[in-house]
Amino acid sequence: MASIQGKTIAILATDGFEQVELTEPKKGLEQAGATVHVIAPKDGEIKGWNKTDWGDSVKVDRTLDAANAADYDALVLPGGQINPDKLRLEEKAIDFIRQFAAADKTIAAICHGPWTLIDAGVARGKTMTSFPSIKNDLINAGATWQDREVQVDGKVITSRKPDDIPAFTQAVIDALA
Repeated sequence: MASIQGKTIAILATDGFEQVELTEPKKGLEQAGATVHVIAPKDGEIKGWNKTDWGDSVKVDRTLDAANAADYDALVLPGGQINPDKLRLEEKAIDFIRQFAAADKTIAAICHGPWTLIDAGVARGKTMTSFPSIKNDLINAGATWQDREVQVDGKVITSRKPDDIPAFTQAVIDALA
């Protein structure tokens, strides 16, 4: 496995993130040597969604108010339906994503996570994948949609679902190695 020692990665999420889409990439990125911070609109903890019901809580390392994209090498956006739908309404979350795009840093989104990329203006002109239910949202936002385990277009990495997490995490590691 490639080392990403010395890299710092932000995972932006809020209550309702798909549990494994935050915890598994976080674990894999940390095992590859990165420092990973969970960033959220609020301090304390955020609660995951585990397939069909509420899951475990995850500690928030920094609030959006205290986070600066300049401090990170990459951004990871977990899915779940609830999480990105809530984040789309948080102007500070959308601005945080825009800062990564403006700085040409790696942005990785899985499942419904690409919804936030639409609002941040990142989807237009990109080839992306996602959970199938947001395919038309991405197409309507100007993206080309592909049904792939992982899709890399420049600095934007997207995946479809929890089954894709190993390939998704590896794509982030490869982008930063």
